[in-house]
Amino acid sequence: MEYYSKQISQLIAEMSSLPGIGSKSAQRLAFHILHMPKEDVKRLSETILSARENVRFCRECFTLTDQEVCPICGDPKRDHKTIMVVEDSRDMAAYEKTKEYKGVYHVLHGAISPMQGIGPEDIRLKELIKRLEADVDEVIIATNSSLEGETTAMYISKLIKPIGIKTTRIASGVPVGGDLENTDEVTLLRALEGRTEV
Repeated sequence: MEYYSKQISQLIAEMSSLPGIGSKSAQRLAFHILHMPKEDVKRLSETILSARENVRFCRECFTLTDQEVCPICGDPKRDHKTIMVVEDSRDMAAYEKTKEYKGVYHVLHGAISPMQGIGPEDIRLKELIKRLEADVDEVIIATNSSLEGETTAMYISKLIKPIGIKTTRIASGVPVGGDLENTDEVTLLRALEGRTEV
């Protein structure tokens, strides 16, 4: 039985098609939008359309941007000889929030996952190798600590090794505030292997 009219149901359905939005959140969002002033709804819809039409890949690092070159790649103060490889633009944003990393990035837009049919040719690896023809001192592999992320990291390191560029992997281990008893064995092993002197 339909509780709402066709247009309200359609709006709820569109909201629930977004990742991480369940049916209750979709209803809340739909009714919030319906109660917004018309000019705010118009601005929201125009912003979504404009972003969809104008956002593209940076020609250097392949993050999402509305310019030909993203602000990080276009910054002459960044260390362009150090490239951090990440799976997606959100990972890049997470590192930028630390305000500590001064190099540039390369966004793969995925990770190798044979189970999902994603191979090396389906992510931005060819573009990474092309970038390494320039003057690069170090590649930091910052893929996730998942099986796919680890597979991708190993594949990248094997690709880069013959080129002779220093290749490092980010450390991983026990999260701050995490309990050891609730931490999986792989994470504990990586924390032990990556230990530092205090």
